Amino acid sequence: MAYSKKKSRQSRTAIERIYITMRHLFIRGSYKPTGKSGHTLMESLLELEPEIYGSIADPERMELDGLLYVAERLPIGIEECRFIQLIAREGLSESGHEAIIPQKRRRNCYRIDKDRMYVEMSRGRSDIYDILTHLTFLYIEAEKIKNHALGKDNKPNDNWLCIERIVQQEQEDNIVERQALVYLSNAIGRTVLETKEAVTKFGKSRGSNSLYHLVYWLGKVAIDEVLLEKEKEITFSAELRDVIGHHMYGEHWANHIKQLILEKGLEKRPLHIISANLHSILNMLYGFDALKDQGPKSIEELTQLTASSNKNMEKVRSFANKHGMYEITDIAGTNLNVQLIDMEQVNLESIPLELSSMPSSENSVLLVMDYAFGEQAYECMDELLKPFEEDGFSLEVKSISIMGKAGILKGTKGDIMIPTAHVFEGTGDNYPLPNDLSKADFENCHIDTYQGTMITVLGTSLQNKDILHHFAESTWKSIGLEMEGAHYQKAIQSASKIRNSVNEDIKVRYAYYASDNPLETGSTLSSGSLGAEGVLPTYWITLKILEKILGQD
Repeated sequence: MAYSKKKSRQSRTAIERIYITMRHLFIRGSYKPTGKSGHTLMESLLELEPEIYGSIADPERMELDGLLYVAERLPIGIEECRFIQLIAREGLSESGHEAIIPQKRRRNCYRIDKDRMYVEMSRGRSDIYDILTHLTFLYIEAEKIKNHALGKDNKPNDNWLCIERIVQQEQEDNIVERQALVYLSNAIGRTVLETKEAVTKFGKSRGSNSLYHLVYWLGKVAIDEVLLEKEKEITFSAELRDVIGHHMYGEHWANHIKQLILEKGLEKRPLHIISANLHSILNMLYGFDALKDQGPKSIEELTQLTASSNKNMEKVRSFANKHGMYEITDIAGTNLNVQLIDMEQVNLESIPLELSSMPSSENSVLLVMDYAFGEQAYECMDELLKPFEEDGFSLEVKSISIMGKAGILKGTKGDIMIPTAHVFEGTGDNYPLPNDLSKADFENCHIDTYQGTMITVLGTSLQNKDILHHFAESTWKSIGLEMEGAHYQKAIQSASKIRNSVNEDIKVRYAYYASDNPLETGSTLSSGSLGAEGVLPTYWITLKILEKILGQD
């Protein structure tokens, strides 16, 4: 498919303008979303038309899939708030405020009063850019609602007053009448059928208010700004501006891990770091033994047992805690939990796979860390690979394996990508890497596997088809995009080639499974989660990483 080089250049310029504006606003300390600075962000986002936000540029029709995607990543109730403050960890939880944690983006958020929401930012600049982009999208959609709700005399029309009544009934747990769909469809510029389907999707989500509630409050806050001059404002606390970029959370996180390694007497043992989800390594090493009464004999059978039952998952976790697995719950604010696994206590013979015939890993330790977010990957990996200053020891790191999910540009959901290099979007930074994993390792998995360059993007919500086609069809020949690879490799190269805190010949392994294909309509992240399609590639990548680790030992 041909793409517009001119549109691609314009889109890359729009992304650069968005990030420059966000950095400026962060340094300044505050801005009004519908003021001059806020309009600059809105105009740039509309010019970009990110694929994940669908019909954002349509002045009449509200984007519904994008709205659900954003709603599940922001705290419930944020649409009701005029004042949003982004803060560091400043003691709100200790002072008795109850945290609101979005369903699909781990942040501690606090509803201070009916107008104010405070959001903790402890995962670096990428987290700040992410939430500002989502808020800008919300305010663009809010303007559409406001335009549908106000008549030429700037007074709310009858349709809007009906929606207000419906939302009040909904809050009182009364049954919303059928006419509600008609009123709602008028307010968002969609057909009744489209509206009905969206209402159902929002109703099934555990991380969002109803579509009625969201539309009403987005519209109400926008209308109040016009009629009552109640302006919206986003601010950044002085503490957040002071600590951002200084690795304070990552350093605390890494030191906590190293302290436990010392306490358990594991500091002299060969260490293999794995950045992944916190269930696949656990289930692969312990699942066959913990669930032997149910008799899983293959990866497929094991995934069915663990994915379909929380009881089975808890059974595996409980078994692991008794056989060499130590859990480290994050207390630093990174939202990255960790598992330490003493391989001396793992019974490999219980695994009816290639692992059971591997050489015994007599004394290695696995450090499985939850997956980081954007620039946070550099902060946490950089701090983890530094010598522990309190006792002056360096971890005996033998390998680092990164397993994540990414957008694919060559295949479809559920496929596997093996990077040969990471290129950092918007810069000349590129990181060719001697990946210890290759396409050949997955020949027998019956899953399509692609090998080549991957792009580390500034934000997955800031990509459109022209940019993505440029990545895929230009001389970069990119196979996919993600947000952490270049940051991880930057930290690994610094530690191995400059600081010499780990061996220069350290093994690195990167593999991703495709969570979406943003070039295919209906296959973007906002069209729904990967679901069961992601289970098998996750476990196959896990198996291959463990094979490499055990073979290396």
